[in-house]
Amino acid sequence: MSTKTEKELEQKYLDNVIDKVKQAEQKAEEKIKTAQHDIKGINKQIDDIHLNTTTYSGMMDTAMSFRAQQQMLDERQNSWQHAADRLATLQRLEKKPYFARIDFREKGANESEKVYIGLASFTDKPDHFLVYDWRAPISSVYYEGKLGKVKYQTPVGEQEVDLTLKRQFQIKDGVIVTIFDTDEQVGDQMLLDALGNHSSTKMKSIVTTIQRKQNEIIRDTKNELLFVQGAAGSGKTAAVLQRVAWLLYRYRGNLTSSQVVLFSPNQLFNDYIDQVLPELGEHNMVQMTYFQFANRRVPKLHVQNLEQRFESHQDETAKNAQQLLTSLQYFKATERYANHLGHANMRFRNLMFNGKVFLSKDKIKEIYYSFNNNYNLGNRLDGTKEALIKYLNHRVGSEMRNKWVEDEIQSLSKEEIDNLFNNQPREFEDEDKEYKFLARQIVMRAFMPIKKAIDHNQWLNINGQFLHLLRVTPKLVNIAEYGISAEQWKGYVDGIKEELKKGNISANGITIYLYLYDLITGKRGQRDIRYVFVDEVQDYDAYQLAYFKYRFPRAKFTLLGDLNQAIFTHENSRSLLKQLGTMFDPEKTKVVQLTKSYRSTKQITDFTKHILIDGEAIEAFEREGNKPQVYQTKDEQEGVAAVINILNKYQNDHDAVAIIGKDLKDSEELYQKLNANNIKTTVIRTENQRLVKGPIVVPSYLAKGLEFDAVIVWNANDQQYHGNDERQLLYTICSRAMHELSLVSIGRTTSLLNQVPTDEYEKVNVDK
Repeated sequence: MSTKTEKELEQKYLDNVIDKVKQAEQKAEEKIKTAQHDIKGINKQIDDIHLNTTTYSGMMDTAMSFRAQQQMLDERQNSWQHAADRLATLQRLEKKPYFARIDFREKGANESEKVYIGLASFTDKPDHFLVYDWRAPISSVYYEGKLGKVKYQTPVGEQEVDLTLKRQFQIKDGVIVTIFDTDEQVGDQMLLDALGNHSSTKMKSIVTTIQRKQNEIIRDTKNELLFVQGAAGSGKTAAVLQRVAWLLYRYRGNLTSSQVVLFSPNQLFNDYIDQVLPELGEHNMVQMTYFQFANRRVPKLHVQNLEQRFESHQDETAKNAQQLLTSLQYFKATERYANHLGHANMRFRNLMFNGKVFLSKDKIKEIYYSFNNNYNLGNRLDGTKEALIKYLNHRVGSEMRNKWVEDEIQSLSKEEIDNLFNNQPREFEDEDKEYKFLARQIVMRAFMPIKKAIDHNQWLNINGQFLHLLRVTPKLVNIAEYGISAEQWKGYVDGIKEELKKGNISANGITIYLYLYDLITGKRGQRDIRYVFVDEVQDYDAYQLAYFKYRFPRAKFTLLGDLNQAIFTHENSRSLLKQLGTMFDPEKTKVVQLTKSYRSTKQITDFTKHILIDGEAIEAFEREGNKPQVYQTKDEQEGVAAVINILNKYQNDHDAVAIIGKDLKDSEELYQKLNANNIKTTVIRTENQRLVKGPIVVPSYLAKGLEFDAVIVWNANDQQYHGNDERQLLYTICSRAMHELSLVSIGRTTSLLNQVPTDEYEKVNVDK
């Protein structure tokens, strides 16, 4: 059969599907209108229900009428929501109902079956699928297998089919533009077309171009830990977002998006990816950064933010101390220390009332340690709370006789008295009993802050406990193994104490603080969370990841990152895999390596991988483009002029252009200079900003995980990027570029480019 005839037949099938989709859209719109009309009617009926409170049976009838109407209202609202969701899916399908077709023969069958694969399933009658959801078990055949015998997993076990055709479509406005028949999972032409598109301020789904390795990540169900090591631009984050969508489909009814948590590098990145799941017809999972997670729990402490963390300069002792405090060894030492607190050394705080000690810390300590030795920390805490509440209730009687209570009763207004009675009967035998009632109410109201302090464990001195743990660390761990003397350690802890007094705590300190608090209070973690995803895992340490495992005890973990992009943990990231091996069952751990980079052109990928010492493992996708350009300028004025020239060149062809400075100070200064030259850009100062159209100026640590059509690296000279520990940072910055990359240096270009072959970039000397 000729290709033309084949294309005509496919177009005929497409026209039929689109026609049926439009019919289904009309039905969904009618359902929405009916549901809206019903909701309006039920709300009116609820308003018209007359309260009958004259008799008990009348009150019951009224309550039952309300209940019946409320149930009807809930049903109609569910019906409306279901129809609205269905309409949104159909509207997506109308534009592009599917992107692939597979033909296969099942064992023992005489005829082949055809399956069209799209973003969502579509039937024109029960069990008659015109389009299958890309997440359906049979769809995995398209992503997994070459032609011939292919096995795929179903909820009832492994199945095998004989795959006879794999076809890919490019469809635009209801018309088939191109058909590809291929033996591969996704043909290069389809990938090239997808990757050649412009970047935008929002990440797109990749269901049409999922590669075999990515499919392995998406559909994994067996493992407790899935570790994805992927080169920059290898599609690891996109694959993981499709994994979330697949899990929500696979476990529909047993898993909701609120039981899935994604820890991302910054809020800017959260904003960048927030359309992927809705595009696939799913609600977004819980998204937060690690520091949002920590800050939510300790609102009175300021946790070191991304900018402070990036720009903090540590001496040798601080670096060694950080290596100790972020280790798995210290995580275990924290647990040993907490267990010891059941016998001694717990720190307490006085409970205060009207500026005086209401219950001393010594008394609280006596109560806390009065329980049997076999009490665990959680039970001991609960027992102490009960005793403190009893003591508080006992003190109400004695406090009622104090003069301040009498003074307050005498100054009460009528409204205040009414509030104190709170609809309670006012029939008292004598004035004395009425006085006692009011006195009790006043004292109980005055004691409310103490009750709250007891309930919220404010009688525990967590700051003091955290510092005590640090002070006794040399008894728990051999600090000499980390190159730290007793004197150096004392000085280091003194520094932490001073910061804590100001309300500041470091990024690694907060994890120890939270874990210690959870152990002391007997918190068992969030058991409802079923899946935890951690992006840019190379910037986490072993202590944080062990804490995640403790905090989410029933969750399966997917950790993804690129050990070549560790800008906060540097060499520690290398031992991460080894340490994870002791946290998770090796039998239920899977490591997937994605070495092919799809984001950038071949020229940019080859250039960036040679910045790394061991970057050879990164493979470039065969998409051709211009070589990166390196501009060496004499001074700042010349450097800014070079940036303006490059910007003018890029803006004609590219939508998303980023000028990436090393830190916020560099980025701010460049933004001001561009502004003085009437060049309009947007400077991204914090992670809470949104990405906008047009050129942006952004510090390196906020560009993590993002991609742009073109990137200009600002001031890539030997002062800014000079040591091996900044090699990964420069690689991370350069690998943000999809189509064009330029580096501008004031003075001598960074020596980190010395090992990049000179034929992989163009060196441009700028003359005034």
